[in-house]
Amino acid sequence: MNELELKYGCNPNQKPSRVYMRDGSDLPVEVLSGRPGYINFLDALNSWQLVRELKEATGLPAAASFKHVSPAGAAVGLPLTETERQMYFVDDEGELTPIACAYIRARGADRMSSYGDFAALSDTCDARTALYLKHEVSDGVIAPGYTDEALEILRSKKGGNYNVIRIDPDYVPAPVESKDVFGVTFEQGRNEFRIDRDLLSNVVTENKEVPDSAQVDMLVALITLKYTQSNSVCYVKGGQAIGVGAGQQSRVHCTRLAGNKADTWYLRQHPKVLGLEFVEGIRRANRDNAIDVYISDECDDVLRDGEWQKWFAVRPEPLTREEKAAWVATQTGVTLGSDAFFPFGDNVERAHKSGVSYIAEPGGSIRDDNVIETCDKYGIAMCFTGMRLFHH
Repeated sequence: MNELELKYGCNPNQKPSRVYMRDGSDLPVEVLSGRPGYINFLDALNSWQLVRELKEATGLPAAASFKHVSPAGAAVGLPLTETERQMYFVDDEGELTPIACAYIRARGADRMSSYGDFAALSDTCDARTALYLKHEVSDGVIAPGYTDEALEILRSKKGGNYNVIRIDPDYVPAPVESKDVFGVTFEQGRNEFRIDRDLLSNVVTENKEVPDSAQVDMLVALITLKYTQSNSVCYVKGGQAIGVGAGQQSRVHCTRLAGNKADTWYLRQHPKVLGLEFVEGIRRANRDNAIDVYISDECDDVLRDGEWQKWFAVRPEPLTREEKAAWVATQTGVTLGSDAFFPFGDNVERAHKSGVSYIAEPGGSIRDDNVIETCDKYGIAMCFTGMRLFHH
């Protein structure tokens, strides 16, 4: 099939809409269920590139959770800890396969933003992954293949309208890409820059120790940033993005946004949060909403009389500002990646507050000395990659 008609473009008034191959060749994708829309395909094709490159760089199964052409999360398929199983609501779901772990962790980075996401899997979607997807609010999934059982499960989601796309893993796009804006055609060479461990050799700080686990996290951060709308910053821990700040005009605002998300991810592991007793039958999305408000400064919205009963079987004790600050202060071992250089040391100051121990950024600022000095103040190891990763 060379062409696929879509329901509409970004908005219902934008018609006609289609995806097609200009060279007359077949599309590299096949729709197995549902009717993906314009934004669905943008998310699918960007997220597929991310997980494909992440697996190539790490050798591990990879997954991403995309919303509005940026990843809400991305991760490799390392096993979940008992705490992670509890905070991602899979503590009673038995053994999990590596690709299932990858997606559960990718979605767990920012469960609020992942609501209604498009999922991407580097490996064949198995039944275990499909069962998890079945119970999450998601628009669709793209993968190089599906087991028969997984496809049957996914085709039953949304009354048969869940979007399931199979992509040819051997597809190689043309080296030059183009797009139209306001009737003007833009053209550029594809960003085929390879992100691997060789990119991490230039450690410019006094602390030169970047363990293997931190190198994996740097790869996750940089490859995630390659497909995140710029400006962008990504916090990673344990092979999982825990905070993505995308599309901000100021880099420090990216750092703050992503840092706040990383703090929220860590606060979800606080004993008071893990101990929340929800009412019987509450949906995962409603639990996510309640937890997000409970952690926030607006916690009274779910704790006041007449309101808490909608969410909790027992009224929780508030998580005080002092308790939150003390808990976040125990976070360490986090890796931060930036798609362009830090112009000031204030980015490092903010990153330090969220437990950042390792940084990967291009370097090249006239104030690199100030950024390095700020890293040295906190014992942070930072490498300059020399490569900007803007994406629009």
